[in-house]
Amino acid sequence: MKALALLVVAIGRLNRLAGELLSWLAFGSLVVCFVVVVQRYVFSTTTLWMQDLYVWLNGALFMGVAGYALITDAHVRVDIFYRPASRRGKAIRDLIGVVVFLLPFCAVVGIWSLPYIQRSWALREASENVGGMPGLFILKSFILVFVVLVGLQGIAMLLRSILVLAGREEELPERYRYPG
Repeated sequence: MKALALLVVAIGRLNRLAGELLSWLAFGSLVVCFVVVVQRYVFSTTTLWMQDLYVWLNGALFMGVAGYALITDAHVRVDIFYRPASRRGKAIRDLIGVVVFLLPFCAVVGIWSLPYIQRSWALREASENVGGMPGLFILKSFILVFVVLVGLQGIAMLLRSILVLAGREEELPERYRYPG
């Protein structure tokens, strides 16, 4: 059971690190968007690749921090059934949700997106816009980042649920336990 707890913590640390690092893309996107607006409305010019850049930064941000959002409980769930539940009830709900919904969703997204991403890499796909950003294939790879980070966090949730149901939640550090 100690190994399960260590795995929960390791996955949690990975997602926290990814979330904290990639959250800086929001600031980058804001700065680029501000520059684009100033270019357009003050200098009556525009740089097309910069318009692509702030949209792409947002895409990378949202795909990359999804696992972090899951560990910090920022995803949408039916709180009417979840919040009032006991720790054991939350563990059962998480276990069912991860096995029935989350992991199959990650598998489907991963399987269906792989040829799409491979094709993009083979073509070294760039923006459709003339003068737009090169490297769209890198952005599309964030689909796999999403699948891996969310899938790993789903596994961590599953393992945490197993620890709780086995009466071994105390093996987890406080920040990885169910609140309440």
